[in-house]
Amino acid sequence: MKKWRLDFRIWHWVHAFVVLGLMGTVFLRKTFLSWRANSEILTHKLAEIDLSVTEAQAKVLAKAIRAPMWEWHILLGYALVALLLWRIVLFFTQSGSVNYKHFKVKSLHKKLVSLGYIGIYTLLTFMAISGLTMHFYETLGLTKELAHDIKEVHEFVFFYGVLVFVPLHIVGVVVADVTEEQGLISNMIHGKGKS
Repeated sequence: MKKWRLDFRIWHWVHAFVVLGLMGTVFLRKTFLSWRANSEILTHKLAEIDLSVTEAQAKVLAKAIRAPMWEWHILLGYALVALLLWRIVLFFTQSGSVNYKHFKVKSLHKKLVSLGYIGIYTLLTFMAISGLTMHFYETLGLTKELAHDIKEVHEFVFFYGVLVFVPLHIVGVVVADVTEEQGLISNMIHGKGKS
């Protein structure tokens, strides 16, 4: 069983919290805090008390309701950038590089696990860079249309990359923990595995 260093374990759990937080804000944005759905609700409910608003006004109100949540998405995005930079530093530690050593002699399963991690780090790096680009598009001299195109790709990668990997990772870790790598989860918590 691998022994995970404290700094790597802290990174792992903070990273998990940040990624799940980012996923949560997207879930809220697309469901309960959708401006389209909420603007319709606002229009109908205000009409019930004899107040009328235009479609544009309802949209402004609905977006104002979700604005604080979206600020959290941006803050968590900054945290993701910092965590990705921290992960690069951790790669040069034993815990941080163990999944990538001796690739040629690994079983097919372990090779796929290593490639999966490289894939998710690549996706998260893209998400971080594209998120920063969208947020600072004016400062970078980009057009609003280009920022919108980047947003479309950003969302596509999220829904067909990140949103697929996270559940697969959780299921894979649980399966590994109850089969050939017993104690994997608890060792990532307390780090008392064998070297």
